[in-house]
Amino acid sequence: MNKIIVPLDFSEHSEYALETAAVLAKKNNAEILALHMLEMANNVLIDSDDEQNAQTVFFYKMAEKKFEEFLQKDYLQGINVTPIVKHFKVFSEVSDVADDHSADLIVMGSHGASGLTEIFVGSNTEKVVRHSNIPVLVVKQKPENVTFDNVVFACDFTEEMIQPYLKACQFFDKSDSKLKLLYVNLPGERFKSSSEMESAVAHFLEKADGNLNKINDIHYISDYTVEEGVINFANLTGADLIAVPTHGRKGIAHFFSGSIGEDIANHAMLPVITFKI
Repeated sequence: MNKIIVPLDFSEHSEYALETAAVLAKKNNAEILALHMLEMANNVLIDSDDEQNAQTVFFYKMAEKKFEEFLQKDYLQGINVTPIVKHFKVFSEVSDVADDHSADLIVMGSHGASGLTEIFVGSNTEKVVRHSNIPVLVVKQKPENVTFDNVVFACDFTEEMIQPYLKACQFFDKSDSKLKLLYVNLPGERFKSSSEMESAVAHFLEKADGNLNKINDIHYISDYTVEEGVINFANLTGADLIAVPTHGRKGIAHFFSGSIGEDIANHAMLPVITFKI
């Protein structure tokens, strides 16, 4: 891991993300790209009026000054921190910055969202997760333990999940993290018998790993929703981190189908890392 992006809005939760990124940066000798997105309308930026331009420059400089002050943290000492300011608050830009700088990870703080706010607006973090092609680590609290020794990776063990599974294995390969693979069995039409679940898992591991060495690392749990099953299992087993694939659906497809990965990232109190399918 060489570069970590941390989108910042000066909030308490974005500072949780910055502190978490600092711990990871020190462990991996990585650089932090601190990203702040201004909310400036396009017409303000291109307006030719001299007075309007002067106001734009003034607000931009004020934001830069506040950004510099926000980055004066003791826990950032010894870390190479590069501040980046973007003019628009467009969440696809986070992914663009990641691509431009060949970043390895995005770390974001989130307070989550629920109800109508989630349906019509969603959290900023959810939008970044939806657009990002690289892993996104979502934190909700001040970091106390960033070792991530016990990681739960949840999926339905279809072939579509092979790539995010391999990305997760590669991501945790250099650490001492133990990856617990989880299948959540649901009632109704999606219910599977024990033999059906075991057959699906065996086929998945043969395709993904070429062997069944991890067959004993698979855990099964029954619950009413995948989200509840993953969060309940993680809490019961003392997990440090939840890892989930995410489709990153956008627009109307996302409204009707949603993304389990985004929902878990939005609602779990444990840190969650997402891997794009």
